[in-house]
Amino acid sequence: MWDMSAVGYRRLGAAGSLAAAAGGWAAGSLPARDPWNLWVPHGTATTAAAAVLAYAGLTLLLAAWWWYGRIAREAPVRETLTTLAWWTAPLLLAPPLYSADVYSYIAQGAMVLEGHDVYTAGPAVLDPGGPGGDAAASVGGHWTHTPAPYGPVFLVLAQAVTWLTGGGTIVPAVLGMRLVAVASLALVVWALRNLARDRGRGESGALWLGALNPLLLMHVVGGMHNDGLMTGLMLAGAVWALRGRWVVGSALIGLAAMVKSPAAVALLFVGVAVARTATGPCARRVAKGLLAPGLVAAAVAVAATLLTGTGFGWLRTQGVAGTIHTALSATSDLGLALGELLHLLLGTDPDPVKAAVQRLGLAVALALIARLAWRSLRGRTDPVHALGLSLLALVALSPMVQPWYLLWGLTAVAATAARDGRVTRVLVVLSLALPYETQPSGHTPAYGFALAGAACLLGVWLERRERSPAGV
Repeated sequence: MWDMSAVGYRRLGAAGSLAAAAGGWAAGSLPARDPWNLWVPHGTATTAAAAVLAYAGLTLLLAAWWWYGRIAREAPVRETLTTLAWWTAPLLLAPPLYSADVYSYIAQGAMVLEGHDVYTAGPAVLDPGGPGGDAAASVGGHWTHTPAPYGPVFLVLAQAVTWLTGGGTIVPAVLGMRLVAVASLALVVWALRNLARDRGRGESGALWLGALNPLLLMHVVGGMHNDGLMTGLMLAGAVWALRGRWVVGSALIGLAAMVKSPAAVALLFVGVAVARTATGPCARRVAKGLLAPGLVAAAVAVAATLLTGTGFGWLRTQGVAGTIHTALSATSDLGLALGELLHLLLGTDPDPVKAAVQRLGLAVALALIARLAWRSLRGRTDPVHALGLSLLALVALSPMVQPWYLLWGLTAVAATAARDGRVTRVLVVLSLALPYETQPSGHTPAYGFALAGAACLLGVWLERRERSPAGV
């Protein structure tokens, strides 16, 4: 096994991050139109070479991250934070990587700015020559006419970025959204350190898995997914709630849910903490835990909706993403296969079968979440750890799964789980594999699954070797 110092791993990862960012200038998710002529398409040969460079850089970054994990528990927090800064810096000025979603964000911000209802129409309603027009032209095909599935807190941030950048001029607007992503990363770092410290866990180990993770760096900093902001607010809410400030914590989780709705799962575990510390009869304590955090978060949601003026359409668009098939969703794949089989045998419509399997998957996820909440209420599972496992179950059984969705639960588990624990090992392997599933351009080619599968097998081998006496 190749061993080097923490500084060596830092430099290796920084070189990988730099190569990934450099490759992104030709092979990233470039806009359809850039009036500044900075992020423009190149020839086929240049794009292919840049993609190879980006994949090579990603591989170096993943290797440096895995090796750093072997010393992360003993590394000083300052060393780990310095490494995080080195690995993040090359991505700051890069074009969007691994996703075109940021163009949807900018276009939706322009829609709010222009007075359009983002919950009934998609970016296609924007004037091609007006504010957000260039971003709307760069939105992925099936999202062009799709209403926003995001809450008003995120939309008003996108609106502010669009307004501050002269109506969403592509380069400054993307960099503005990247500032939001970097702030989200900083919030995740703060929350992880506090959650780990409160539980007697090593802060560096938590930061290694939850913040230094290349899956987060590439998709939150590089791709600017708003999952980073949702996760940061949710974890910050957990910090305050578990320190006894559950009203503040519930309010922060309410804000997180007004970015993306899965954060609302955290309210259940805040309720567990409230019920465990409340006084009085058991029924009264449980009722308080079930109702009080939810009422605070609901008040925040109503206030945010009224203040931003975007309307309550977000209540009906939460299932929008589930209509789009993604190969990483086990329930969608199973439902589709079963539906097609029944169509061949019986001539039935496959869509209701797929929908039924998807609903069954969500029902199983809810049952698992309820079970974890009960264990947490009984003191058998840490509330933050149970939250992380719950979000992982929700993602695994969701009708739509993207690689970065793993971050919802991974960050919570990072603050509570041991490096050599079974759940952590699984998350490490997935973190090594999932970044390969998506091209730097944001597309998902067939070879991406082959690369991810090979990385998964390699990750399993590495983790098994690390646990064996011969691998130490």
